[in-house]
Amino acid sequence: MKLTALLLFIGISISSIGQESDHFMAWTKVGVTGDVIKKLDWSLDVSSRFDNQGVATFFPQAGIEYKLKKWFKPSVEYRFITDRNKYGNYKSSHRINVNANFKKEIIKRLDLGLRIRYQYAFQQFGAPDTYDADFDQAFRFKPGISYDIKGSIFKPTLSSEFFYNPSFGEGGRQFSKMRFAVGTKVDLDGPHSFSVKYQLDKKFRSYKDGTRHVLAVSYEFSL
Repeated sequence: MKLTALLLFIGISISSIGQESDHFMAWTKVGVTGDVIKKLDWSLDVSSRFDNQGVATFFPQAGIEYKLKKWFKPSVEYRFITDRNKYGNYKSSHRINVNANFKKEIIKRLDLGLRIRYQYAFQQFGAPDTYDADFDQAFRFKPGISYDIKGSIFKPTLSSEFFYNPSFGEGGRQFSKMRFAVGTKVDLDGPHSFSVKYQLDKKFRSYKDGTRHVLAVSYEFSL
């Protein structure tokens, strides 16, 4: 509870710093993981996203992941989303994520990864005002690389992500957004893990929206 309060405080404090920018956000995530059976893991987490007006998005999520191969872990997640629209009202929706997670050690302590995700949102009350790659139907491709520094608790990470809109409407059947992120995982004693990253979001063919800057912090407890 203390850690959850701390992450919420960080999010609110950082978002207040960005009062002069509509494109600055702070994301927090608190989660717990455990084993169902051998090679099958479950996870529960709660995420909050803050902008200069406070909480922009809030969503709990539940998922399962299966270690099919050492280098391949498919997973499925369910997310209940409460999101603030451009009118300042909060709307709710549901989303299913189907993921294919690949990871391979290419040289000692240097890992190369790729996540391919299909996400599907449903039961949105009324059509969305505009397409949002974060919360609507999308294919997402996220390559990344991480390095486990010998004798250090830090594991630097570097990743990018590309969003493809598969719909047939205006702006569909094309890539709609990309992300670039740099950060680190922190190996804490015991069943605790922590990570922090800085992320840039940019929509394609929508220059008026500018670039979104995100500072994200995450904590996970493993049972």
